[in-house]
Amino acid sequence: MPTLSQLVRTEEKEGGAPICLIIVFVVLIISGVCPSEDWPYENAPGIAMEYKIHIDAGKEDCYYQYVHPTATIYVNMQVLKGGDGMAGMAVRNPKGEIVFPYTWKKSSEYEEVSQSGGYYAVCIDNQFSRFAAKLVNLYMTTFRYDLWEQYTQELEAMDISVQNFTHSIKGVDQRIHEILLYQSQARAKEARDYQLLLSNNNYVQMWSFGQCLAILVTASLQVYFLRRFFEMQPTTKSGGRA
Repeated sequence: MPTLSQLVRTEEKEGGAPICLIIVFVVLIISGVCPSEDWPYENAPGIAMEYKIHIDAGKEDCYYQYVHPTATIYVNMQVLKGGDGMAGMAVRNPKGEIVFPYTWKKSSEYEEVSQSGGYYAVCIDNQFSRFAAKLVNLYMTTFRYDLWEQYTQELEAMDISVQNFTHSIKGVDQRIHEILLYQSQARAKEARDYQLLLSNNNYVQMWSFGQCLAILVTASLQVYFLRRFFEMQPTTKSGGRA
């Protein structure tokens, strides 16, 4: 089995320098695709995610999100369209305990500070609806406010007095987090109103089409029966005896 160096020397003898470059390029790609370090978002101070989820009738879907210890998790669910416009949401902590029970509502939200950390399960339930599927907007965020203290300690170790600056940045970050929550709720309400508008438009169009069709059928039947009613049948006279 020839080694990589033997293949390179063989290609150089045969004038195959481009093959050597291709092999090196592939090795660099593999080393870049498979890094040894962790993904950056796992250690980020905050993560925000928003999904549009389709839940079939009579089904339940669960989604899992990792939360670091002492981090805050926030979950918001709003039904955009489908059926009666309501669904259930439940949240389970890493121990499997239901910290937010199912409630059949148009929108639900939950927030807590995780002490031990772990994977939280967010379940969307549509089992009460036997025939109608639902389109649900799910918004989840996790924030690690303890990292600000870590940054402050690192800066103090470097003899840099930026306590006021760090406090201001932390306040700005909290306000940005609140603004993101309000924006998510506003987008979900806007999407729900838009879906309701489309549903009402389709309902009005179908109802109008049905009424027009009924009027045409009724008018055609009236014309047909009136013509039959006034239609004169020809009669023949019978001759007398000779």
